[in-house]
Amino acid sequence: MTAFSAFDHAMMRRALALAERGLYTTTPNPRVGCVVTREERVLAEAWHERAGGPHAEAAALAGIDAGGATVYVNLEPCNHHGRTPPCVQALIDAKVRRVVAAMRDPNRQAAGGGEALRAAGIEFQHGLFAEEARELNIGFVSRVTRGRPWVRLKVAATLDGRTALPNGRSQWITGVEARSDGHRWRARACAVLTGIGTVRADDPQLTVREVDTPRQPLRVIVDSRLETPRGARILQGERVLVFAARQGELPNAEVVALSNASGKVDLPRMLEALAGRGVNELHVEAGFRLNGSLVREGCVDEFLVYLNASMLGDGAEGMFDLAAPAGLDQRLRLRLSSVERLGDDLRLLARPA
Repeated sequence: MTAFSAFDHAMMRRALALAERGLYTTTPNPRVGCVVTREERVLAEAWHERAGGPHAEAAALAGIDAGGATVYVNLEPCNHHGRTPPCVQALIDAKVRRVVAAMRDPNRQAAGGGEALRAAGIEFQHGLFAEEARELNIGFVSRVTRGRPWVRLKVAATLDGRTALPNGRSQWITGVEARSDGHRWRARACAVLTGIGTVRADDPQLTVREVDTPRQPLRVIVDSRLETPRGARILQGERVLVFAARQGELPNAEVVALSNASGKVDLPRMLEALAGRGVNELHVEAGFRLNGSLVREGCVDEFLVYLNASMLGDGAEGMFDLAAPAGLDQRLRLRLSSVERLGDDLRLLARPA
């Protein structure tokens, strides 16, 4: 196993921090940061800011003498020519001595950078903070390896698991801090998805408003029968993508028909279609029926749950439309990733165990 020094650890942490600056902007590309050093002195650093712009390595190498340098990057340098030249060649041309990557590139088109560097006589190592690097780009990894986005389902509920009044009203169950936090998760997603039930009940805009962001995620509606009201706020502004079970039209929307045997939207095929459009992370804010359908069909990778210190009682809507299991051993088990207090709310992040 490769031994990394304390300086290696510090520089990879810095590369990860730089990569995180592209949290809202790099889609569909991965978030990448790069630090160039020589004799434990930082020569330059950069991050990939947006798709089509310079990759982190190229930006860091620009205008400096990197001969004999060590380069730290959270993702293996790409080895293909896309919208920009391959980073591997830039590193070879710069005559760097060593490259340390947190993780290998899961994208088959861009992989092989480590081998190309070694063939050019450059030392290549990887595995330092690999899990942290994977988490930062979990949507990109999901898209290029599974052909579907990483699906994060957000729910705001009371302590008794209720998400809305019997009439469907749900604004606002949680407090200001939780709502702002939810907008940060929206902002990092490539697309935000809801269902026709939520459109009817809440008339949401589904935009990022509580945090500064240079772009708005794609807005997506699951509407089998194309019942979205023509005056719905979600149809205002940037064009919306609607998945339906039949062909049709809605104003300011692209309608894609993907029907299953039950005459509803084929959700797994919908995820494949979104991946084909470069969607890495899909953020879901829907009602209990669509939530339940996504869970039943194995479409949810992560649950983002906000619990408010209140109760709504019987008759109010629940989180998921799911049938009770025959026994406790058959219930859907989740693994908690984190628990954080936000004002009078708790934020839970959990994944299927």
